[in-house]
Amino acid sequence: MSETIEVLVAGGEATPGPPLGPELGPTPVDVQAVVGEINDQTAAFDGTEVPVTVEYEEDGAFSIDVGVPPTAELIKDKAGFDTGSGVPQEEFVADLSIEEVAQIAEQKLPDLLSYDLPAASKEVVGTCVTLGVTIEGTDPREVAAQIDAGEFDDELAA
Repeated sequence: MSETIEVLVAGGEATPGPPLGPELGPTPVDVQAVVGEINDQTAAFDGTEVPVTVEYEEDGAFSIDVGVPPTAELIKDKAGFDTGSGVPQEEFVADLSIEEVAQIAEQKLPDLLSYDLPAASKEVVGTCVTLGVTIEGTDPREVAAQIDAGEFDDELAA
């Protein structure tokens, strides 16, 4: 019978310490092997928090499923800031281009409820609202309306 452990780890930086060590310690898996495999599979995310699911069997066999980081983490990584604005509608902490929004939306598309890139981009824009991030120097709420109006159809063509 298989068991599952779900954790958030920094991409390419997993260690046998918390959060993995305490979760994997009582299991029959080789902790170092799991950590190495997670680091190999998450190296592209370079320090960004990544959801990881480890499924293991009683005989010590394991498999790893790496998810896509949360949208806020992708935005923070792309825009180069650590903390969102305390007053997101008044103070903005960073700016993204519509192309960067589209890149994030493409990464997140399998995990979102959206069926196409423009709708996924609007979900990313919604996260920008809560973080205090402008898009092309414009309030993200205005950008959402511009996406609806088709002003970014060329940039958001799938």
